[in-house]
Amino acid sequence: MPGPRIESMDQFRGYTMAGMFLVNFVGAFAVTHPLLKHHNTYHSYADTIMPHFFFAVGFSLRLALLRNIAAKGAGAAYRKALIRCLLLVLVGLVVYHLDGRFKTFQDLAAGGWSGFLRTAFWRTPFQALVHIGITSLWVLPVIARSARLRIAFMIASGALHLALSDAFWYQLLLEKRVIDGGPLGFLTWTIPTLAGSFAYDLVTRDEPRRALRPLLQWGVLLAVFGYALSCLNAVFNPIQPGGLANWLVEPPFVPPSRPVDLWTMSQQAGSNSYLWFSAGFSLLVYALFVWWTDLRGGKSSLFHVFGVNPLAGYILHGMIGDAVRPYAPADSPLYWAAFAFAVYFGILWLFLWGLDRQRIYLRL
Repeated sequence: MPGPRIESMDQFRGYTMAGMFLVNFVGAFAVTHPLLKHHNTYHSYADTIMPHFFFAVGFSLRLALLRNIAAKGAGAAYRKALIRCLLLVLVGLVVYHLDGRFKTFQDLAAGGWSGFLRTAFWRTPFQALVHIGITSLWVLPVIARSARLRIAFMIASGALHLALSDAFWYQLLLEKRVIDGGPLGFLTWTIPTLAGSFAYDLVTRDEPRRALRPLLQWGVLLAVFGYALSCLNAVFNPIQPGGLANWLVEPPFVPPSRPVDLWTMSQQAGSNSYLWFSAGFSLLVYALFVWWTDLRGGKSSLFHVFGVNPLAGYILHGMIGDAVRPYAPADSPLYWAAFAFAVYFGILWLFLWGLDRQRIYLRL
């Protein structure tokens, strides 16, 4: 049974944390390159970060569950995993808060329980921590099972999301302006989560050199499949009679020229095309860390500090960002935006470095 830490995953997770710190802070500046911002109409670099988290969650969830089943038995292992998922959802609800605000008790009472349930859970609560907790609950019955069952579950979850989107969900999520897929986002966030569980199988079953090739192969396959799904947008929105242009859309990281629909790569919609492509992209990026860390012995102390304490980093980055942003207006020139980011990033590193030195880790 593997140990509790796999260095290439710690490095991958640390890179993901660093990427989140970057895009979440600099995205507010007018001078920031569009690829570092979320647009909800195509796949930017900023949109690669959140799927990486789910990929890492799937990797770690399978690792922890299999280890706990072997050590404590299935009942205790699943009970522990269930409690951790529910606690993560609770932490997320505390961090993000619910939708709606009431100035008087009379306003609150007038809505009643039905009004509360209709308004409180559409947008603000459904961000990264809540999505991770709910998605982990959804995949928990299969995360420790066979590859065949996990593949079937991944495909079925994506297909269900697509069917619901076509029936009503895509228009509703646009009306409600949901974040990161909204209440039904867990169906497609399942895709990178289970992709992470397959990466775990590969790096623990084979030596790193043998694992590298299937990581790359499956990464390319899933990324191409995600792009192929997005090309259905061209089929339903032709721009000229005949020709290849009616079959292909712009590649990922390039803004679209056609109307946006449920086939478009969109983090807001949690679309199938976005998350199948992202799952493949995560496999490719993780393969780079397997090559660099496991095969060549490379290691970044920065990524290590960020990667071993992700929950603390996630909570701290919002607090530190709120402290720095009042002195970093959106219209700041490039030099001031870079300086403000350096201050913000440096404070984050200092906190997490200090926690690591003291062996203080925030875990559920």
